[in-house]
Amino acid sequence: MLKTGNTTYKAAFRIALATGFLLLLPLLAMQFTNEVVWDLADFIVAGVLLFGTGLTYKLAAIQVGNIVYRSAVGLALTAAFILIWVNGAVGIIGSENNDANLMYGGALAIGIIGAIIVRFQPHGMARAMFATALAQMLVPVIALIIWPPQVISWGAAGVFGVFVLNAFFVMLWVGSALLFRNAARE
Repeated sequence: MLKTGNTTYKAAFRIALATGFLLLLPLLAMQFTNEVVWDLADFIVAGVLLFGTGLTYKLAAIQVGNIVYRSAVGLALTAAFILIWVNGAVGIIGSENNDANLMYGGALAIGIIGAIIVRFQPHGMARAMFATALAQMLVPVIALIIWPPQVISWGAAGVFGVFVLNAFFVMLWVGSALLFRNAARE
């Protein structure tokens, strides 16, 4: 048991080092261009997001030897990471300050709560990821009903672009669900 714990600490240390290295990239970019402007809060949020995603994946990989299950977890975490990153940085619907973007937190909550309810079992995880995909797909539909295009800004890409970006995330969630379904068969 001590060896497993020691391995976990080593993995967490490696993830922390990788996170620190990745955070050096925007810090370095800030020295050469005015296009990258991060403050302390940006570095903290990015660090927590990177470290948390990496650690969550590592903990899942330690618990399950099934490569298909680990791939499903990796894809789901990638989808969640990109969704949080894009939504927090520039927003999906209009800008990051648009209230409609808060609904994406509900889509993530469905996935997280669903995973907890099914106790991370592959068959249940497939259902949770399909539910997350459905919630992701409904966000721009609900936003369009509540806030028509003439009421809020849908950003440079417009309504069509928002639906295309959401389709990308839906494909990631569905891909994860299909991998979990395959992991349940093994």
